[in-house]
Amino acid sequence: MTHFLAVVCVVGLFLHGITKSTQRPSEFHLEGDYLLGGLFDIHSVSSTLDRNRPEAIDCSREIFLLPNYRRFQLMRFAVEEINNSTTLLPNVTLGYEMFDHCSDTLSFPGILKLRSVNGFVQSQPSNIRSKVIALVGPFTSTQGRTVAPFFMIDLIPMVSYGSSASVFSEKYKYPSFLRTVHSNTHTVDAIVTILQHFNWRWVAFLNSDDDFGIDGLELFIKRIKTINICLAYTKAFSENTDHSQIFKQIEAQKINVIVVFAPKLYAEAVIKTAIQLNVTNKVWIADDKWSLNKVLPKMEGIRSIGTVLGVAQPIVTIPGFDDFIYFTRGQGRKADTDQQTLCNQVCNCRNMTAGNIISADPSFSFPVYSAVHAVARALHNILECEAGRCNDNISVEPYMVLDKLRKSNFTLLNQSVQFDENGDPKFGQLSIVFWNHSGNAQEVGFYHFNPAPGFYINDTQVQWHTDGEVPIALCSPECPTGFAKKQTGIHKCCFRCEMCPQETYANITEDAFQCISCKETEWSEAGSTSCKLRLVEYIPFTDSGAILVMVGTLILVGLILAISVLFAINFNTPVVRSAGGPMCFLILGCLTLCSLSVFFYFGKPTNTSCVMRYFPFILCYTVCLACFVVRSFQIVCIFKIAAKFPKLQTWWIKYHAQWLLITGTFSAQALLLVISFSFYPPRPYNETSWYQDQIVLSCDLNLASCSFILLPLLCCLSFIFSYMGKDLPKNYNEAKAITFCLLLLILTWIMFTTEYLLYRGKYIHTHNALAVLLSLYSFLLWYFLPKCYIMIFQSHKNTQKYFQGLIQNYTKTISQ
Repeated sequence: MTHFLAVVCVVGLFLHGITKSTQRPSEFHLEGDYLLGGLFDIHSVSSTLDRNRPEAIDCSREIFLLPNYRRFQLMRFAVEEINNSTTLLPNVTLGYEMFDHCSDTLSFPGILKLRSVNGFVQSQPSNIRSKVIALVGPFTSTQGRTVAPFFMIDLIPMVSYGSSASVFSEKYKYPSFLRTVHSNTHTVDAIVTILQHFNWRWVAFLNSDDDFGIDGLELFIKRIKTINICLAYTKAFSENTDHSQIFKQIEAQKINVIVVFAPKLYAEAVIKTAIQLNVTNKVWIADDKWSLNKVLPKMEGIRSIGTVLGVAQPIVTIPGFDDFIYFTRGQGRKADTDQQTLCNQVCNCRNMTAGNIISADPSFSFPVYSAVHAVARALHNILECEAGRCNDNISVEPYMVLDKLRKSNFTLLNQSVQFDENGDPKFGQLSIVFWNHSGNAQEVGFYHFNPAPGFYINDTQVQWHTDGEVPIALCSPECPTGFAKKQTGIHKCCFRCEMCPQETYANITEDAFQCISCKETEWSEAGSTSCKLRLVEYIPFTDSGAILVMVGTLILVGLILAISVLFAINFNTPVVRSAGGPMCFLILGCLTLCSLSVFFYFGKPTNTSCVMRYFPFILCYTVCLACFVVRSFQIVCIFKIAAKFPKLQTWWIKYHAQWLLITGTFSAQALLLVISFSFYPPRPYNETSWYQDQIVLSCDLNLASCSFILLPLLCCLSFIFSYMGKDLPKNYNEAKAITFCLLLLILTWIMFTTEYLLYRGKYIHTHNALAVLLSLYSFLLWYFLPKCYIMIFQSHKNTQKYFQGLIQNYTKTISQ
């Protein structure tokens, strides 16, 4: 019903014939060839307004907003300046129809007047247009969203000087909306940059409960999502909200930085309440709607609340504006104050002096001034104005003005006025201001957007409430070097510090909440901030230990060759036959092949060298053990088993069972090795767990492989048979030699295994090669060398007669 009465107010005034001929001079109206609309909230309806019955709003009775009245006068000045120009729109005059848009939702009379044609409002697009070619305003984002649909339908350009909500950049919703003020996106970016500059991470965000404030909060949350700033507390409020509970929450959470993103009236209520409640030692960050407030910085007790920083529209001096105000104020006193106007075209502000208007908050002066000039320039281009005259024959339509506005590119007061594809300005910057002790908003830095974002602030000019020290705003103090953060609670700014263990490091730029693992080739101590390269270790061929082992191997091969020659010379003698005859050469050959493995324990491991470390030794040593099993069994069989089991000896001799056993063992081991090495071959690997600062290059061998089954089995059998023959005749007692060899072999590998469990350094490879070499020497020295000694130095014992005598004595001993 209230809306209805407001419309009735407009229609009623039309019926009374409000025309150019009857209306006296008014600040709200000026006749011209082309008409601009203007919306300025000179007054503001209180949110507590409560009416008992429907009635039209009388804006002049509401709260007077001097800064907005100043902007209202700026539009008048801009139009007058353009009309007096000989270069911009020559022989063409601009007029205006302005309204006091004092309410977001109840100030429709002015809107309907601007959209009317001959007193009627078109309900759908029509070829009959109103005289208004463009609208300057409104100021707030909520007003913009309320008003815009009335003008979007006919693509009438709206050039707002204050509606900064990011939604207006969405052209599919607001195709004919442009603005000369920067979006909230830029304001929030500037605020976040200030927070980052001073390392403030624990902040509160108080926003007005309207389109402007809610948009600011959403942008702020989105902006800080990926950076180290936490929104500790947020609250939407109006100018009549009880703020005491808000400040209790802020104090309880120990928040020292408060962002207030709200219009002037809302922000004033917050700051006044903070003074009354004795809220002290805070940093307040103001948005551009109230950062240049003229009243609050001079209020008693303002310094007790802390330090106030703000993001502000740059103060641009408009040449001639002060003279215009002084002149119009003088003319205004002589004019008839009882003018017949529309409901929201009454100001009742004749008592405002020129000084009051000039000294009011200068924010958004240039946005108003540039909005009017942008429309004038667009009209100038449409009318093809040149050589001091415009083309009167061109019929101007609002959509034509919109097209030229989008392409605007001109210089105004040293500013290049342009719009981007979203209708947002591509010019200007934001000032960083500080409320100094003199009660003024002092400019201490800037934040500009084009061609690239840039930020500067002179910290030395800011007088902090903490005696010169930058205030701290952290939930948890920063962790010492080498510590990682472990989040406590829902906020990433609240954490405890834990030292990073060995093999990890802390890097706050990469991930402050994780200890980052070093690479396999790197190492670190506990509490490190970086990793160091590990020293790569292996045994080169030039190592002294490696040289000694390889020389020992060559000596082994030389001894094997010498023994082979000696055994070949004495092949038919009893000593050689009792040692195994032809089997001796098989054993000596296998020992030679086993010795090849020793050379592959040195140098940098490769796939081939890893295989060659184990394959020849395991395969050939298996044959050696099989031979000793056969020899042990044969000796026991001849002297002990033959008498009891004569058929077994006959079968053994007839089918050459010893060679069948050796061949079978060899084949089985070869098959097992091929299968094992096919599925899991020995390969190079880096031993990194033993030494923190070293990488020992090794070969990975699967000790659980089935290829290792035969070795301990053959050892056990050989030991059992040889032990059974320990009391045989001295010259035939091969079993004693074999038993001693096996004891040395077992002792060698027990020692190496024990060392391997306790030590994994690079010299383990030398010791492994030495264990292999000792295994070969144990058979060579303790089995073959005693026989060589008999053949060389005790040849009288190497006769058939001597051996037969030993056997006869052994037989007599057994029979007794």
